[in-house]
Amino acid sequence: MNLTSTARRLASLGHEHRLGLFRLLVQAGPDGMTVGELQAVLNRPASTLAFHLRELVATDLVTQEKEGRSVRCRANYRALNETLQFMKQDCCKGVALPVFVSRPA
Repeated sequence: MNLTSTARRLASLGHEHRLGLFRLLVQAGPDGMTVGELQAVLNRPASTLAFHLRELVATDLVTQEKEGRSVRCRANYRALNETLQFMKQDCCKGVALPVFVSRPA
């Protein structure tokens, strides 16, 4: 992971519909949900759902698999964990400030 790919993933989750959609897929577990099931639960038009899914797939947060006439969507837990790990990797290590910057007392 790097700053650019992490920023893209976080930006794709920065819309409330995409965040809700992704959280629903995380809740669904490894079986995921079909697009029809997502549409029924979220009560969103098919075109809107497709638009938001396309962004999540483009950032590798969601995978899709064709099943006959349906498409099954799954949260990509590996990508989610990579993103969260990148955010936490330097947690609480402190920041080296330049000499000319004084720390608050």
